Formats: sequence, structure tokens, C-alpha cells
Amino acid sequence: MESDLRSIGELARASGLTVSALRFYDAAGVLVPAWVDPATGYRRYTDDQVAPARLVAGLRRVGMPVAEIARAVRAEPAVVHRLLDAHLRRLEDGLADARREVSRIRSLLPTDQPLAPTRVVLTGRDLAAAVDAVRFAVGTDPDLPALAGVLLDVAGDGVRLVATDRHRLAVSRADAAVHGPAVRALLPVATVDELRQLLGEADEGDREVRLTLVGREVVADIAGQPLRATALPYDFPDYHALLPRAAGGEPARRVPVDADWLVAALRAGEPTLTREYAGEPLPVTVLGLGALDAVRLLGPDDLVGADPTELRVGVNGEYLLDALDAAGGPRLLLELDDPITPLAIRRPDDEAAFSILMPIRL
Repeated sequence: MESDLRSIGELARASGLTVSALRFYDAAGVLVPAWVDPATGYRRYTDDQVAPARLVAGLRRVGMPVAEIARAVRAEPAVVHRLLDAHLRRLEDGLADARREVSRIRSLLPTDQPLAPTRVVLTGRDLAAAVDAVRFAVGTDPDLPALAGVLLDVAGDGVRLVATDRHRLAVSRADAAVHGPAVRALLPVATVDELRQLLGEADEGDREVRLTLVGREVVADIAGQPLRATALPYDFPDYHALLPRAAGGEPARRVPVDADWLVAALRAGEPTLTREYAGEPLPVTVLGLGALDAVRLLGPDDLVGADPTELRVGVNGEYLLDALDAAGGPRLLLELDDPITPLAIRRPDDEAAFSILMPIRL
């Protein structure tokens, strides 16, 4: 039997893994030898283990976690593709985070050299749509000044706009030509509103908009009409951990919903129940998602003798209306995992624009 098997050194040469790496993956249960000599402890592998070992070597080179490598070795190709997609998203987010942190560090360093500007060119229509998608979520609490604006997050080939008041988060993205380093600027809400007014109506949206960001200074040129602003001097919260599928994978439920019906039902109905928040009564709207992925609004009587298979999520109904209005479109998607994780609302035709509502514990 031993003569028909490969030694650990032979498998190392065939796969690109080192001998020590093969020992590690054996101990981790990822790539276990077909046979181990009880006297010498020498590991032996079959020819069928060469392909899995090469897969492990590739996944190791791209930095995939050991637990996911173990899953990939035993999974069907479709599952491996999904794992790779999720890992790439993590790498891209990590690179964007690193660029932002480098930009922040540079701003802390004394220098006699002028800061390099970042120039952004995009259409007025795209920028207006991005502003409209997030404006409703800007914070108004005077004790939280870092939330009283819209974050302009520029990196790669686009601009991401983000706003949050802690109870909800809205994110949108606009394609753009970006020249210069990645940069972030927290625009005061008054500047955002003035910018939106200058952008005008949708039928004027083909006009070119040029943004120039240098340090905290932001200049917007809308068809020759300039708008100058100074970004707020606060650190905007790290919103990446709240993004849908930030940890990879898909939501447990992705439910299509008729937006017009849901808006009409919210406006015509009453809150399902009331909770207390900060000493004040808080109306709570409860959404029910049954086995057929049909959304319904629950009344007080529906909470008695409940169907145990129905997933129920409590939200602020006014916040949900704001999110539906900002999303626009006749068909939307609700994404959620369970009653205590954030509820995401997005358009099926735009993965980059969405809002998130914090659930209210029932």
C-alpha cells in the first residue's frame, strides 16, 4: 500500500505547498493524509489528493481563512465560487479601508508640501440620485455632530455617499472618473441641500459636475456654477460592518415587495404596538414574513396565537416610509436574517444603493 502512495515531499512538489504547510493542514483537519506509518509517523497521500492540495495552495496564497479553506476543499464548485466572491469582497473592502486610513494618517503629518487634490467628474443625474437616496438618514441630534452631514467617500472609480442617525443607515454610489488619492469628506447637511438645489431636476441631469477635494476643502462646479464648502472636522463612524453581506454570504431572506402597496398600507394602518424608548412612547410597526416570502403588516390581534414559522421584525414605521420613498421604484427587496439583525431595503436593479433600519426588539 505504501508504495502506491506519495510522500509528503512529493505532494509538496506537486501542489506548491511546503512540507510544513501540509503538516499544518493535516493538524487542522483540512488535508488529512490517506495513511500514516504507525512506526515512523510518515504521512502518505493518494494521487486524488493532489488537486485538493493545489486548491488549498491557491486559497492560501490569496489569504482565505483556514475555516473557509476547509469548507472549500469539501464543497461543490458552485460553493467554492461563492466563497471566492465573498473573500474578494472582503479584500476589496479591506483595501478601501487601508486607503482611507492612509489618507487620514497623511492628513496628520506635518508637511511643507501642498496636499494633493482629488478631482472627481460625474453627471449631475447620478449625483442627485445618490443625494436623494441618503438625505433622509442624516442625524439631527446636537450631541452627535459627526452624524450631522453626508459622508463623501471617494475611492477607485466612484463616490459613495453615506448618512446615518444611528437608527438607520443609507448608502448610495455614483460612478465617476476619479483622479487623485482616496479621500473622505463629511459635508454639512446645509451644503448637501444647497448642492442638491444646484443640481436641479432630473431632466437637467446630463450636466457635468466636477468635485475637487483638498484636505477639508471641497469645491463643486456644476456647469460653471461653483459651490465651496468646508468639511466637518469629525470622524464619521465606520459603517462597513453594517453593510449587507459584510461578512460574506447571502441574507437568510430576500423578499420582493410591492413598494406602492407597502407605502399605502403603512399610511393607512396603525402601529402594531408601542414600546418605550428614552422615556418616550415609541410606535412599532411589525412586518411578518411567512413561508411563501409574502410580506404583511401585523395588527395587534396578529400577535396572539402567532404562526411560529413566520419571521417577524419590528421597525419604526416612519423610518420605513422614509426609506421606501428614498429607494423609489415600484418593486423593492427586503433583506434580513432574523428579528434582531438590521433590515435592508434596496432596489433590485442597483446593488450599491440601499438603506438599513435597526430593528426594534419585540
